[in-house]
Amino acid sequence: MQATGTLSVRVFTSRAQIPLEGATVVVAAPGEEGKWKLLSIQNTDSSGLIRPVTIDAPVPAESTSPGGLPGPGLPFALCDVWAEQPGYAMLRVNGVQIFPGVETMQDMELIPLPQGLCSLQQRDERDIPAQNL
Repeated sequence: MQATGTLSVRVFTSRAQIPLEGATVVVAAPGEEGKWKLLSIQNTDSSGLIRPVTIDAPVPAESTSPGGLPGPGLPFALCDVWAEQPGYAMLRVNGVQIFPGVETMQDMELIPLPQGLCSLQQRDERDIPAQNL
């Protein structure tokens, strides 16, 4: 039996958290043999939000290794989120944790690029360490 969790993403710029409309957001999960499983590709709305993405997550009763490394038996599923918008550095967040029955909100702050650079030349990557549960 499989449970699900929900991922919501908010894309903005500056400390004032100004929403970025039309940013592309990709959600993917690690798959077999090092391949990625694409879960969602969306553009943000005028509030900088995407529609929530439903993601399979383990049933809590089947969690067998609290405090362990990511892998079978953990109480959460993992996914990575990419966000990009022309004129801003692309941001990738690795290891977003999705718990069953819970909505996870992932904020993505994009940094403006100097004139003449594209997001393929300038990227930012952040890793979220697994929770020690």
